[in-house]
Amino acid sequence: MPRTDATSAFIAALEQKILRPALFVQAAFASTTLYLWTGRGSVSWNGHTWLGVGTLGSVSTIEEGSDVQARGIVLTMTGIDATLLTDVMTEMQQGLPVTVYLGLFDATPSLIANPVISFQGRMDQPTLDVDGSTATIQIACESRLMDLNTPAERRYTNDDQQRDYPNDRGFEFVNSIQELTIYWGRTSSSTNNL
Repeated sequence: MPRTDATSAFIAALEQKILRPALFVQAAFASTTLYLWTGRGSVSWNGHTWLGVGTLGSVSTIEEGSDVQARGIVLTMTGIDATLLTDVMTEMQQGLPVTVYLGLFDATPSLIANPVISFQGRMDQPTLDVDGSTATIQIACESRLMDLNTPAERRYTNDDQQRDYPNDRGFEFVNSIQELTIYWGRTSSSTNNL
């Protein structure tokens, strides 16, 4: 997919012989939003301080294709203290947004403006694997294309119309005409329009 939001510096870095990539993950939780990246230390970008998770965090392969298909990813965090699992599970809510950016660094290393969005979706249920005193959490993230599979629970009724437009009377008589017989161009007692 063409990246129209990529800067000329970013495109030039992609064409270099040595590539220094990093992934930046912005994940919303119940009371806070986490800003993490796949390196070590912290990086300031986009008005936030992104904390490095190093080898403790990973992102599964981000796939794209020529057909319209919802493709998800899995975010993994290992080495979490098992005593913190209760806090993690209370903060986790299904359906909150997650965005993964691809960033590139130059030789100094400084972040090249600006990382591009590689994945945008919503978090699904986490999977836990507790091994003694540490735990591994995997969070499946679904593409926003999954919303296309959700049926619209809307109807052509006055009540439904009032949810969005409280003063609109366009559907006011829909219920009363459901079983109504309408005689167009004739009366109810006439036969064959005579």
